[in-house]
Amino acid sequence: MIELKYLTSGRNNIRSSMNVYLHGLSTAVPPYCLTQTDIKERASIIFGEKYPQFDRLSKAFNTAGIDKRYSAVPIDWFSKLHGWADRNAAFLNGAKAMFIKSAKNALQNAGWVASDVDCVVSVCSTGIATPTLDAQASAELGFRDDIMRVPLFGLGCAGGVSGLSVAQSIASAGPGTNVLLVVVETCSLSFRADRLQKADIIAAALFGDGSAAACISSKRPSSGKIISLNSGYQKMWPRTLGIMGWDVDDTGLGVVFDRSIPSFVTDEFAAATTSALKAANLNHAQIDRYVCHPGGAKVVDAIEGALHLDQGSLIAERGVLRKTGNMSAPTVMFVMQSVLEAGTTGQMMACALGPGFTASFLPFYVQAEAA
Repeated sequence: MIELKYLTSGRNNIRSSMNVYLHGLSTAVPPYCLTQTDIKERASIIFGEKYPQFDRLSKAFNTAGIDKRYSAVPIDWFSKLHGWADRNAAFLNGAKAMFIKSAKNALQNAGWVASDVDCVVSVCSTGIATPTLDAQASAELGFRDDIMRVPLFGLGCAGGVSGLSVAQSIASAGPGTNVLLVVVETCSLSFRADRLQKADIIAAALFGDGSAAACISSKRPSSGKIISLNSGYQKMWPRTLGIMGWDVDDTGLGVVFDRSIPSFVTDEFAAATTSALKAANLNHAQIDRYVCHPGGAKVVDAIEGALHLDQGSLIAERGVLRKTGNMSAPTVMFVMQSVLEAGTTGQMMACALGPGFTASFLPFYVQAEAA
């Protein structure tokens, strides 16, 4: 049995003595590619006549820094009325397909087969699946019948970094344990044309669907880059529940997306990052690259300002946002993949903000080649 001894955060600051490594990383998107221009035109048709503020708010489509996004459903789906049943049916179909695709690719990249996996951690906040997605994908992937399943719900945009932290903790707690992390979100299916709220317009301008997976183990890779993961860290602010999350009603999930997020990042993110660095026995000068969740163009600007980075330096973050939009939890893993593919090495810190309101951090180190 795997005993979870090393989940760490805040003042506990218990460090694992066992090294944990990233063996494989992959990303996946659903089949329908929607350009920002097409989405804006469709939103104008849907909102234009019944929401007088749409013309003013529609500028968000132009300033979001997004060229295209991917959806589990075709664009015509959004012009029809939907309730819980058909929204969740679309989620089950699209999320399962992405789960399987990203998991298979990560396993292949790691040189693993599904039967090598001892534990699967799955992260999702945009639909309900019971049995969970890992169980529904098990037969096709080929998991063992004694696999440990750890589904995580409600982490939102922080879910990618928090999921990596949980997977790292599980791997460090059991020598030789192989952990598969799969993060999947179908944000597009929460599109709401009935509430006529500003948050729904902003969500329509930002969010897309995607999945990412990672193979993590305390076994050291025998070749290629050596990517070691340290223990994660979280910071949650009191009295901030209304900043980000879901409202739940008879129609579905309604986005909570407060306009204060960029200013909150400016005011609070630097101190939270300093605490995360201290917990990892690091300082700002030792970080070669911050790997950030790009919540939106304004949020990326705010992160650069808060961390005193050169304006425009978070190139991979802006690139992912431009090509796929904000996919919530998996987005930071798309950024991580882009940074690694660019050949970046050294000490890095993954970071994301999500409902809670919470900042999640994970330090990792990239060595060029195995010794």
